[in-house]
Amino acid sequence: MNNKENNTWEIGGKTFNSRLLIGSALYPSPAIMEESIQASGAQIVTVALRRQAAGDQGGDNFWNIIKSLNIEVLPNTAGCHSAKEAITTAQMAREVFGTNWIKLEVIGDQYNLQPDPFETVKAAEILIKDGFEVFPYTTDDLVVAQRLVDAGCKILMPWGSMIGSGKGLMNPSNLKAIREKFPDLKLIIDAGIGKPSHATQAMELGYDGILLNSAVALAQEPQKMARAFKYSVEAGRLAYEAGAMQQREFASPSTPVVGTPFWHQFK
Repeated sequence: MNNKENNTWEIGGKTFNSRLLIGSALYPSPAIMEESIQASGAQIVTVALRRQAAGDQGGDNFWNIIKSLNIEVLPNTAGCHSAKEAITTAQMAREVFGTNWIKLEVIGDQYNLQPDPFETVKAAEILIKDGFEVFPYTTDDLVVAQRLVDAGCKILMPWGSMIGSGKGLMNPSNLKAIREKFPDLKLIIDAGIGKPSHATQAMELGYDGILLNSAVALAQEPQKMARAFKYSVEAGRLAYEAGAMQQREFASPSTPVVGTPFWHQFK
């Protein structure tokens, strides 16, 4: 069975079946978080270092749940506003979580939580030299994407739209350009996904995966929404691999109308 049939894929030197990455924040309760992550089928979960405070019983309980899920942990540098701060957080996360993976977030604007392109590139370059596998959160800017690749990034995580906005893909043409420019890179849409249809649209563009959090955690029934996203990501990937039909300017009948209708032969 080939990869297209069993949907396995590789990222950061590891192989997975699910192309959905899921966050661990904002859930109504730890139990709902656990059930939602399980329902999503995700095999990678993002975790903020601040959730693992020393001596914090709540943090201990949270970490025990994450470990019990037996899935890959992707620590993030959420809340950092400079390269220096992000690098320090990443180094601490490597010690706490025992992984060289890091989701790099360096926020440059508090209003729309847009990443700072200059500080992100600076941090990525230093972290890669320090042995990290960097998953950089960035905008859909092709020039910034190129700078991150030049810094050594093998993975890019452009936003669909602003974090937590649920607006979906603001600039599909920009995202398509990034996909076409970097055909061999692992590309994951991170932020702005609000509905399963948004995830399907992103996967149909050829993106390798989707990372989301708020769309599941803030749903009225997070467990059901997690399942919905599981299937939407799978559907989008299958559609991309199958090759969608080209759009047409005019109607084209799906049923042939040339010749004698087949039922005439039975008269």
